[in-house]
Order: sequence, then structure tokens, then C-alpha cells
Amino acid sequence: MSFWTDDASQAGFTEPKRKFRFKVEFTDWDDGQGSSVLWYAKTATKPSFTIAAGEHKYLNYTFYYPGTLSWNEVEITMVDPTTPDVATKLWEFLTKSGWIVPGSPSAGSKEAFSTISKDMAVSGLGAVNITQLDANGKEIEKWTMHNAFVTDVKFGDLAYGDDELTELSLTLRYDWAMLNDGQHAVVTG
Repeated sequence: MSFWTDDASQAGFTEPKRKFRFKVEFTDWDDGQGSSVLWYAKTATKPSFTIAAGEHKYLNYTFYYPGTLSWNEVEITMVDPTTPDVATKLWEFLTKSGWIVPGSPSAGSKEAFSTISKDMAVSGLGAVNITQLDANGKEIEKWTMHNAFVTDVKFGDLAYGDDELTELSLTLRYDWAMLNDGQHAVVTG
């Protein structure tokens, strides 16, 4: 007998969440076809957090107290389709964040002294949502990462002896996340 039930007709039957039913969305990222959903996302880690523990020693005893909460990075792996070209989209994100190619025409102007900023990096990406779906495509768990920006991009590897699809990976850092379980919002962070 399964932990949920073998009898689907039983009152209160619920199916467990499945790992392969998900979507990733960057709200300010247009794929060229009017969608912000990354249909080419292959894997995504959900937001997670760590709570630091403070330590207090008293005689022969050690007591621990909860400290500050830190949100852990999220990693997304994507297949790189030709349309939209995700490598180009990530390059555009880099330049929207404030990075200027050395030796470019704008590098000789006052813009040459600009640097990547959090405001530009966050606005270039928008809010990031990772949503789990049920068998009917209904949202059952939606994580929204606020003030997310890219900290790491890998454009993939090439090999003559490999006929797999080209993959890109990116790592996101964010200030906090919010969980909506499909019924009501649960604010975290």
C-alpha cells in the first residue's frame, strides 16, 4: 500500500507532487513569442534557506539560539534552442546589468566608468517564478524569488563524440522568496 492510497476513488485522495511537472518564468524575459516561461528549462532547484545558530557557553553547557536567515542560491539548467537563443539572451542580460565590453565604442565615453549594479541586474531579469503543476497543469506550488540576479552562467560544453543537446546553466541569488501553495500565499523571508 502506498503512503497516499491505492484507491483513487477514496475520499480525500491526493496525488503526490511530481518532479517533472514544473515551469520556470522570468517575468521580464520575453522569448520573442510573447512568453516569459522558459519552456526549455530542464532542471531547477527550489528556493531553500539556512538559519545560522548562535552559541552561548555557560559553565559546562553550550546553548544554541537561532540567528539570521540566509536564502541559498537557485540553479537552473536549460537546453539552448536556436529560437530563442538563450546564450544571446544571457549575454543581453549581462549588458543590461551594466557590464560594458572593453574597447567598445561606449567604453571611451562616460559610460566606461559604469559598473554592474543590483538595480540594473534585478530589473534585467524581473521576478523569477518556479512553479510545480498538477496533472491538469494547475499551479499547486509557486515560488517567487524577489530581487533575483544572475551570479554564474555556464554556456555549456562541446564535443564531437556527443550528440546530446547543448545545455546552459545559471545560478541565481535573491533577497527572499515567497511561497504560494495554490490555495493561499505563505510569506517567507
